[in-house]
Amino acid sequence: MSERSYKTAGVDIQAGALAVEAIREAVASTHTPAVLGGIGGFGGLYSAAALKAMEDPLLVSGTDGVGTKLELARRAGRLNTVGIDLVAMCANDIICCGARPLFFLDYLAVGKLEPAMVASVVEGIAVGCREAACALVGGEMAEHPGIMATDDFDLAGFCVGAVDRPKILGPHLVEEGDAIIGLASSGFHSNGYSLIRHALTNDLSDDALLSATLPDGKPLMDALLEPTRLYVKPLLSALEAGLPVHAAAHITGGGISFNLDRALPVGLDAEIVLGSWALPPVISYMAEQLELEEDELLETFNMGIGLALVCEESAAEAVLAHFEQSAQGEHSGAFPLGRVIRSATPEAPGRVVYRREEP
Repeated sequence: MSERSYKTAGVDIQAGALAVEAIREAVASTHTPAVLGGIGGFGGLYSAAALKAMEDPLLVSGTDGVGTKLELARRAGRLNTVGIDLVAMCANDIICCGARPLFFLDYLAVGKLEPAMVASVVEGIAVGCREAACALVGGEMAEHPGIMATDDFDLAGFCVGAVDRPKILGPHLVEEGDAIIGLASSGFHSNGYSLIRHALTNDLSDDALLSATLPDGKPLMDALLEPTRLYVKPLLSALEAGLPVHAAAHITGGGISFNLDRALPVGLDAEIVLGSWALPPVISYMAEQLELEEDELLETFNMGIGLALVCEESAAEAVLAHFEQSAQGEHSGAFPLGRVIRSATPEAPGRVVYRREEP
C-alpha cells in the first residue's frame, strides 16, 4: 500500500469536518425563516417569496475581501473581528443602491486548517451577518499546503441583496444643490493597510507594534484592528422613514476622492469642505507618521468617513438627526460634508473637489 495520502500531502479531511462542527452554531445564528436547510449542503437555499411584494424586484450582488489587514490580525493573534470586516465590505457596497442584504457566502483559504482558527474567523462573519440582517447560507474552507505558509490565510465574501427598481438610489436622482452628509468611520476600515503596514513594519518590531499606543492612550493595534462599521440598518431605516436620500458612496480604497464621484451624474461635482468633520485618532496619528500630502491622504484613506450620502438639501437636518440618533459608540454619527455643485465642464463626469473651511 502506498504511504502517500491526502493527509501526508497536507490536507486534513478530519480537521475540515471538525471545523464544520465548530462553526455550525455561529452559522445557524444568522439564519432567518427564508433559509432552507442547514450547513453542509452543496448549495445554500434561500426563499425569494418576499420579493413578490416588490413592483419590480432586482437582485444586487457584491464581492470583496479584507486585504492586507489580515496580516496585522494574524501577527496580533486576533482573528475574531476580520469576519465583520468581510461582511461590511460587501454589504456596505450593495446598500449604496438601496438594496437590502439577503444572504452571504464566504471563502476561507488557509495554509493549514485549524478548527479553532476557522471558528474564530467564522464567528466574526456571523456577527457581521447579524449586524447586516443577512443570512450566512454557505461557504468554503480550502487548505492550500505548499502554496500558503502554515499560518497564512485569506478571506473573500459574496453578498446578495434585493431592491425594488423604483427605489434604486444612484446618480440619476442627484441634483444641483443636494447636501452631502458623511457617516463616521470606525477607523481605516479595510483599506490602506499595505501602506500602513509598510510604514509600521519598517519602524517597529513585532513587540513594539503590539505595545504601541496612540496619543490618547488607546493601543495602536486595537485601533488598527477595529472592524469596519456596518451602515446597513441605519440607512435602510432612513429610507423606510421616507427620508429623501438620493445616492450613497461606500468610502473604501481610493478614499473620498475616488468613491464619492461614483455617486455623481455627468455635469455635477461634489464640493467637500475640509475641516468640517473630526478625524478618528488613529487616522490623525497615521497621517502624521506617513507624512503624506493632503491630496494623497484623501485618495488613499476614508479620512473618517465610511459612507457618504447625497440627499435633498431641505432634508439635510432630518437626515443628520436620524443618523445621530442611530450612532453607536465613540467616533460615530454624521457630519455635513458639503454640497453638489454645477461642474465647470458640463459634459465631464462628476468629480470631487475640495475647499478649506474658513476659520
